[in-house]
Amino acid sequence: MSDGLHFDHAGHDVGDFPEMFSTRIQESEMSSPAISPSAGDHGAAWLRTQRRLRAELGEDIYLSWFARIELESVDAAGLAHLSVPTRFLKSWIQSHYADRILRAFQAEDSAVERIELSLRTAGGRTQAPAQPQPASGAAPRAGAPAAQPQPQTTDAGGPLVGSPIDRRMNFESFLVGRSNALAHAAAREVANSKAGEPIRYNPLYVHAAVGLGKTHLLHAIAGRAEDGGRRVLYLTAERFMFGFVSALRAQTALAFKETLRGIDMLVIDDVQFLQGKTVSAEFGHTLNALIDAGRQVVVAADRPPAELESLDDRLRSRLAGGLAVEMASLDEDLRLSILKSRVAAAREANPGFDVPAQVLAYVARTVTANGRDLDGAVNRLLAHNTLTGAAVTLEMAEEALRDLIRNREPKRVKIEDIQRIVARHYNVSRADILSARRTATVVRPRQIAMYLSKVLTLRSLPEIGRRFGGRDHTTVLHAVRKIDGLLHTDNALAEDVDLLKRMLSE
Repeated sequence: MSDGLHFDHAGHDVGDFPEMFSTRIQESEMSSPAISPSAGDHGAAWLRTQRRLRAELGEDIYLSWFARIELESVDAAGLAHLSVPTRFLKSWIQSHYADRILRAFQAEDSAVERIELSLRTAGGRTQAPAQPQPASGAAPRAGAPAAQPQPQTTDAGGPLVGSPIDRRMNFESFLVGRSNALAHAAAREVANSKAGEPIRYNPLYVHAAVGLGKTHLLHAIAGRAEDGGRRVLYLTAERFMFGFVSALRAQTALAFKETLRGIDMLVIDDVQFLQGKTVSAEFGHTLNALIDAGRQVVVAADRPPAELESLDDRLRSRLAGGLAVEMASLDEDLRLSILKSRVAAAREANPGFDVPAQVLAYVARTVTANGRDLDGAVNRLLAHNTLTGAAVTLEMAEEALRDLIRNREPKRVKIEDIQRIVARHYNVSRADILSARRTATVVRPRQIAMYLSKVLTLRSLPEIGRRFGGRDHTTVLHAVRKIDGLLHTDNALAEDVDLLKRMLSE
């Protein structure tokens, strides 16, 4: 590769990164905060504390920073021992949210005087806890040493280490339907090209909602390219950010640069999690240098490039400048094919497991969210069959899959969806709605979006204000009252709002 890779690392530290520099949280970890058995009677108070933090800070910030905090114990002196799974999460929470956590915990449990954070692994704690956080307003102990940053280990001081490629996720196991045929064809084209051949799609940008197979496709591309002798680096956005921050801390920018200099293909998953000006700028330098040097870049995200608000305009334009393909929702025929494949795989380990055709058709027709829900449906049918000995029937499937049936549950509306659909309806951009512009063409759509955010979601007024460019809750309240009043007198507005509600519920 040419020397076109430029890394401007001077003068940056972890403080350059915003609060939304997030760690990916698996859905299973989001559902309920973990509590150690040694937490005793304080466990219920910690659950209430988590709910309080979620309500005060909003869903996105809560899931980014608080969902994986565990309460280990509260000792007789009122010291609450909390643990987190990663060193970066520990450092960031200690620096930015320790006071907030302490205040919320004290509001639910008066016995708590201080908190401390430690790093946990599957085998228990591996790092000394951080300096205990005194109660809000209390002065630090006289002569207490200042907290020192913890040194990074493993790959923190060396070259960037890629995530492992899952060889089970290959093109042979990827099922193709109308919704993903274009993405699949483009992925095979990229994966089968040889080093030195002209690159047709660079970058290849694949976007899809959760559970529709984009990560499978990325692993298939990386595995096929690697088998073809190409040097491939597969990274999640979180790992790219961690590697970059570690390089800044350890002053190993050259090693970081050399790793990227020596590859033929860079594959980045979940690029929507890239946050912060410095990280985004570094990713932009990397992207430009690789493409300009004739290296293949493959990127996946949960939205189109134009909707990656955390990235600057030039980077969004570069991502859209190759081939951007969407993997749409799974059609019924593809869902049925996936179910048949999963049942056949389950039958290899459980020969007596059989799902009648009418049950497969019912599940394919009613479980419509994504492929992971289809996997969950097969697992539930298998569990009911093997654990209870009951045959798989339509009645049993209806009972076992009640909470997976999408059309029986109201759709959960997101504020981002409201902003996007309202902006499109009124022919303005989402950036306009979030901006400080006060023109009539922007103010009315912004007020309507705020009103819909209040009536269609469970978000608080302060949280809605934060999601609308950091506005005060009184601004949101004014908008809600304004639109609510106009709906009784302005028939055109009422029709618009009804239409928007229907669009958001589809």
